[in-house]
Amino acid sequence: MNETDAPRLLFVGGLHRSGTTPLARTLATHPDISGLSGTGVREDEGQHLQRVYPKAKVYGGSGRFAFDPRSHLTEASPLVTPENADLLRQAWDPYWDLSARYLVEKSPPNLVMGRFLQALFPDSSMIVVIRHPVVVALSNKKWRKMLSSDPRRFQTVSSLVQHWVTAHRVFLQDLPHLRRLHVVHYEDLVADPEGECARISAFLQLDAPIPTGTLSASASRQYEQWWDQWASWWRPGHWQRRVIEARFGEDLASFGYDLDDLSTHRPWKPDLASTSA
Repeated sequence: MNETDAPRLLFVGGLHRSGTTPLARTLATHPDISGLSGTGVREDEGQHLQRVYPKAKVYGGSGRFAFDPRSHLTEASPLVTPENADLLRQAWDPYWDLSARYLVEKSPPNLVMGRFLQALFPDSSMIVVIRHPVVVALSNKKWRKMLSSDPRRFQTVSSLVQHWVTAHRVFLQDLPHLRRLHVVHYEDLVADPEGECARISAFLQLDAPIPTGTLSASASRQYEQWWDQWASWWRPGHWQRRVIEARFGEDLASFGYDLDDLSTHRPWKPDLASTSA
């Protein structure tokens, strides 16, 4: 394989519970794409395999990491060195099929690290997955409770929504600096997997379509039902819904999300289209 045929890194980012894992797994079913596999770490995320940059858990983990400004890495970071780029490849390469055209690394903090990763790997591309903030918050709440009963890990749903807003504001600030970026809304991905994967295929200039058989449209339904139930004043979650509506309603609307319908979104940023892959 000569230098022009060398595989390019494809980073996938998006908050925990945003759909990054099903998307990364779907991408890895394409014959020209290899995802990290057999790593032995959670969700085969590259962040857990390396020692170059801090993992999300250093900054509080899911639902917290973006609150810490140190989690936002850019091209100005002193960690951007050729030596560190080599160290990352050494950590990840054993778990990829290096004959593939694209090598996928998926980690949620990539959402706020795009500029940093781009500086380390100038030929890389990035796909960001965005999902309704209330669904992300409710899913994180359930997920964290399943993983740990430690009261120090407790978070309200409103604080998880606040984290979503914080993280995506950082992402918006980074947008003008990202050269090869494609944004996927989770709601579109599960409603029209063939169409969305065709757009991803065009972004990556793939010759064959991306298989879509692993994507499910039902994953958000229980959270939509919970949210609808919270509209009733006697439900335990009613006050949390009221707090979210009062504190974050305008913010979420500016991102195209409706608090009365968690299954869809409106266009919210004209330049959230693919840039050249």
